[in-house]
Amino acid sequence: MNDRKPELHTYDLSGAAWRKSSASGAEHNCVEVADLADGSVAIRDSKDTHRTPLRFSAPEWAAFRQGLVSGDI
Repeated sequence: MNDRKPELHTYDLSGAAWRKSSASGAEHNCVEVADLADGSVAIRDSKDTHRTPLRFSAPEWAAFRQGLVSGDI
């Protein structure tokens, strides 16, 4: 595995509590988020839940959210 964050891939997601945004549209084209330890998160495509989820550390997730709020993304 060529990944800078192998520790994020040690979390077992089989029992993860996935959630969608309350702003998700009727077309169901959205992502789902699951909280991991230490504020890390995993995200997946709600239409293809069998694909490997992306995983982000707490600082990465915070930077992503701030980018959305500020309109930079």
